[in-house]
Amino acid sequence: MTASISHLPPTGRAPRTISVLGATGSVGQSTLDLVRAEPAAFRVAALVACSQAERLAQDAREVGAELAVVADPEAYGRLKDALAGSGIEAAAGPAAVLEAASRPVDWLMSAIVGAVGLAPTLEALRQGRMVAIANKECLVCAGSLLMGTAKAAGATILPVDSEHNAIFQALAGHDVADVDRLILTASGGPFRDLDQAAMARVTIAQALAHPNWSMGAKISVDSATMMNKGLELIEAHHLFAMPEPRLEVLVHPQSVVHSLVAFKDGSQLAQLGVPDMRVPIAYCLGWPRRLDVADTRLDLATVGRLDFRAPDPERFPALGLARQALAAGGSRPITLNAANEVAVAAFIAGRLRFLDIVAVVGDVLARLPGDEPDSIDDILGHDGEARRLAHTLIAERAAIGA
Repeated sequence: MTASISHLPPTGRAPRTISVLGATGSVGQSTLDLVRAEPAAFRVAALVACSQAERLAQDAREVGAELAVVADPEAYGRLKDALAGSGIEAAAGPAAVLEAASRPVDWLMSAIVGAVGLAPTLEALRQGRMVAIANKECLVCAGSLLMGTAKAAGATILPVDSEHNAIFQALAGHDVADVDRLILTASGGPFRDLDQAAMARVTIAQALAHPNWSMGAKISVDSATMMNKGLELIEAHHLFAMPEPRLEVLVHPQSVVHSLVAFKDGSQLAQLGVPDMRVPIAYCLGWPRRLDVADTRLDLATVGRLDFRAPDPERFPALGLARQALAAGGSRPITLNAANEVAVAAFIAGRLRFLDIVAVVGDVLARLPGDEPDSIDDILGHDGEARRLAHTLIAERAAIGA
């Protein structure tokens, strides 16, 4: 990561100009909540969403955005109607998303869910922007490409995921050469204490009921399988140039310690906070200064205890698959991510059982080669191939009643 602060306006002067990609998702909404709390500190250049035109229009009006974009061209009419008389520019389609990502801003939030967020994130980095990345898939599928693009353009990458944000904070002022290992914490999700027989009967509603965090459906299921932690291991590898053997995971049910950095002298530094995504988002939004988010205070006396244990590899095989994909390199992480997205969507739609999510991902990894991608087209090609095979395998399971 580069760490330039040249984008920041001096304290007390012009507001920070920002854009939010994925504005109607959970991270985007939390970002806009922080903007609404301190409107004089920010000017919103662009808001981008997939298809929720009415929600996007309402947000754009509330924060005074200059541009609102829906990725789905069919939602353009609804967006234009909802913005009528506001003076806010409306646009739609993939080209409009890229144009929004390229607009000159001080800071951009990349929170579009899925591999579709890759192209606009790359565009923002090429422009040398300060980019807060909440999109796991970008770093998992194209970590080397993103980090290389950021370095070449002098862009700044700020990690939004609570785990990577915690590591980023704990590393501040320290030389990475002094680090022994990075330790990512995981809540363990809603099924951290279930046996295999009970997990085989898990329902969609149970998988979506995360005990600590309020998140979208896809990431909630990823937390339940612990695939999210596997994806985060791959992200950490790219963000902090840390090899896979020096990346660890600890199950921490309270979700108060968000990650730790272990140094060569035996010291460990941890970042603690309430399980609220506004905390890491605020750190990125104000960086290198800190915003005042009054209702996110942590009271350790109330928490009372902090527990840690190693993850169970048999209960959560997704962690092992992710480590294997990271160690193998090439297109393996792309395949892992794409197959998982398809399998999770099938589970949420009621077409796949919970334990079959990771089983399908493992089958796809076993059947596809791991060629090294050398362009965004290669990355998207591997992504599409893995998705097609995952769909085929899920259909085969449905046909035989597996």
